[in-house]
This record gives sequence, C-alpha cells and structure tokens, in this order.
Amino acid sequence: MKIRSIEAAWVHCPLEAARQHVSDFGRITAFDMVLVTITTEEGLVGYGEAKPAVGSAGNGAALCAIIRNELAPLLIGQNANHIARAWQRMYNGTRAMHAERSGRAMPVLGRRGIHVAAMSGVDLALWDIAAKARQCSVLELLGGPCRDTVTAYASGGWAPADSIGSELGRYIQAGFRAVKMRIGVMDGQIDASLERVRAARQALGADVQIMCDAHGTMNVAQSKRFCTEAAPLGLRFVEEPVASDDRAGLAEVRAASPLPIAAGESEFTAFDFAELLERRAIDVLQPDLAIAGGMSEGLRIAAMAYAHRLELAPHSWGSAITFQAARTLAFASPAGVLVEVPMGGAPLLREMADVDLSLHEGALLPPQGPGFGVVPDPDFVRRHTREA
Repeated sequence: MKIRSIEAAWVHCPLEAARQHVSDFGRITAFDMVLVTITTEEGLVGYGEAKPAVGSAGNGAALCAIIRNELAPLLIGQNANHIARAWQRMYNGTRAMHAERSGRAMPVLGRRGIHVAAMSGVDLALWDIAAKARQCSVLELLGGPCRDTVTAYASGGWAPADSIGSELGRYIQAGFRAVKMRIGVMDGQIDASLERVRAARQALGADVQIMCDAHGTMNVAQSKRFCTEAAPLGLRFVEEPVASDDRAGLAEVRAASPLPIAAGESEFTAFDFAELLERRAIDVLQPDLAIAGGMSEGLRIAAMAYAHRLELAPHSWGSAITFQAARTLAFASPAGVLVEVPMGGAPLLREMADVDLSLHEGALLPPQGPGFGVVPDPDFVRRHTREA
C-alpha cells in the first residue's frame, strides 16, 4: 500500500463578531489549521491536522511548505502501513538510516518546533489510512477502548466575575459536569483571577469539576499564591500556570501547590514530556496531537503517563481531526481520564465535518466510523482554504 500523494492546505475560518471571545491571546477572530491529505496508490485517503499555533489562530504557510517540500519527498512511494518507520524518516531526515541502525534518535532539526507539528499532520493521516484499510476505527486498531466513557469538560470561561457563573452555567445546561475557565494575565491581577474562580464555584456548586488555565502567563510567585488561595475551591487542576519553557519554575509551583498541575499543549515529542516528568513538574499530561508528533508520539506520551501513575487529558483545541484523535488516545490509554471540548465558535470542530459530540451523563462515547471518523466537507475546505 504505497503513498501516492501528500497534500497540505491552510484552512482559515473567520468568526463573526457574535462568536468571538477575548483572552490573553487577544480577540479571537478566526480559527486556523493545516489539513493534510494523503492518498495511496489504491485510492485510500487519510486526513490529518497540523497546527500553526496552540491557540485558535495562526499562519499555516510555513507548515504547508514543510509538508510539501520536506516531508512529502521522503514518503511518496513508501509503504503507508509502515507508520513507525515513516515517523522516524521525517524526524531524523538524512540520518534516518543511522538512527534506525543505532536505535537512537538523531533529529534533523532538534526535537522542538514547527517541523514536528508538520510531522504530526502526516502521522495522523497515516493512522487514518491504516484503520480505513482494515475497515475499522483507529481506536479498534489500537486495541479498543479501556473504558465505556470518558468525562468531557467544556473548555471556555472568559467572562468577568459578575457573569462567569452564567457562562459556565450554560455549559452545565448543555450536559457537561466539568468545565474549564481562563485565568492569568487577562485578568490583570491575581486577585481578579481568584475573584472570578470563587464566583464560578459559588454559582456552580460543589458537584461540578472546575479547571483553570493560565496559558503560561503567571510567574512562579503568582502561581504559588493562586494555587494556595484557590485550594479550598477544590479545583480539578490548574493548567500551565507558568510558561512552558520554565521547567524549573513549573516544578517549583507543583511542589508548593495543593492543587494538581496540568501542562503539555505547548510541548513537542515525548522528550519534552520526559523532561517534565524527570523534574516532577506535572500531574496531568496534555499533549496536542497536531503539535506533539501525531498519534505515534501521543501513544508514547500516554505510556509515560501510565507508567508514572499520572493522568492523561489530551489537548484538543482545533479541528474535528484533532478532537477525534485526542478522544481516541484518551479511550486507548488507561491513563486517559478527560477529553476537552472547545466552546466558543470552534467552526473547525463543529462545521468542517460531522462528529458526534453528544454527552452521556457528562461523558463521551468512543469515536465511531473508519479511521478517525472524520470526513472533511470539501465545500467547507474549498471556501476557507488560503494560498500558502
């Protein structure tokens, strides 16, 4: 089953004013992704996603260039079933044969950066093809679900203190039993973040799980204070309290925090997560499969979470492809306890393809359909594709 073609398209979806929100990233006016389409000589088609940025919006031109000019020439004509070998060829480049012989990684561009995000889209598309060739889902290809359902949490929470309860309350009315809200620099002061979280807990009561995400915008002192003073509120976790590059700072926060610490959406490859684990910096691992290296690397990260007796909650702020991949990984891993469901506009999740987002007592069922179960609407893709 040889690879015939690898295509990349930058999909840019503007949001009308009523569907925009404001966070530390500014006003979110669009969602972006790079859609990777791989076709085999037999005519099987697989879809993957590469993300130009952790947030909603980003320029996809560089990703498209890497996929078309660097990765595609390495893989066209190769066996689409050999996903592990394809990953190593993309990662190690001209030194792939040396790396294969020695059993050591010899990355062509180091282990971080947009090159790995580009690899992610290709890897996801290959997993999609592999499952379709066997007429099953990627989850079934991985051995099936570890549990019947996985708890879903609504990811939003941008409103000020006087209306955060109403915003999160709408998520509860939609069937969620867990919610995540944003905190940090967008609030100006830690006191304001604490006020908003207290208002959220008061409005929702004790039975709803609340998570907080600072997007890495607090310093160590602020993070320690927030975690200490928010501890009586029983938060499920505090996500990215400090910048992802501050490994030592994150470990210091976790050592002092009464609350669990989550991170990982800004990390590339299992090697980044290994550093976080070596420093004992996190309780919840959050790889983004459109950034960290695709399903192949996601499985290695999930195994690390399980081996260290930590939790896995894949980051899924992106398109239907990222969401279904994250959902698949959560079900496939014994450590996968949570799945993020983006709120706000999210047209790449809710409009690009038909995906089952129905909740069952606040939880999601395993993904259905061949591959990842995502078939992008060609008209949607055509209307929103930008030149890259």
